[in-house]
Amino acid sequence: MEFIFEPWPWYVAGPMIALVMFVLIFMGKKFGMSSNLETMCTMCGAGKKSAYFNVDWKASRWNLIVILGAAIGGFLAANVLSNNNNVKIAATTVEKLHDLGFDSAGEAYLPDNLFAIEALLDPKAVFLLLLGGILIGFGARYAAGCTSGHAISGLSNLQLPSLIAVIGFFIGGLLMVHFLFPIIF
Repeated sequence: MEFIFEPWPWYVAGPMIALVMFVLIFMGKKFGMSSNLETMCTMCGAGKKSAYFNVDWKASRWNLIVILGAAIGGFLAANVLSNNNNVKIAATTVEKLHDLGFDSAGEAYLPDNLFAIEALLDPKAVFLLLLGGILIGFGARYAAGCTSGHAISGLSNLQLPSLIAVIGFFIGGLLMVHFLFPIIF
């Protein structure tokens, strides 16, 4: 049972994702995390204010179970099924992050500078988290889906717009990490 406490290799996790995608495609479902936001807004009555949200949310409630399972699974993986919470990243990356002030780099999944409770007292950290959330929300809406929806579901369905979106996600991520991240921090 020791294997369950270690990160699973690609040749195990990849086929499992493919199996889930095959089942979803077979059932006529589309996977994506950002679509849950649409479902939650619809459930809360946003259809009264915007015709966009005037849809049958019950048809998408299965996806809400997916997001709940992802949250519970992530918590269990980090707190119960993990012997070692150190993040295995390259030593040069850890050094660069330390230079930028991220002292917990290589030791924690999330940097304390942004995700510790104390970070909520830092106006810069709060501003960055809010701005990041707004940009992610806008980007997911503008791209008609999030990274998981396009990269997993869209590419599984061989959709050209998903391929274009995934290429854009990678380019944006590279620009952020190599150019904007050092400027911001």
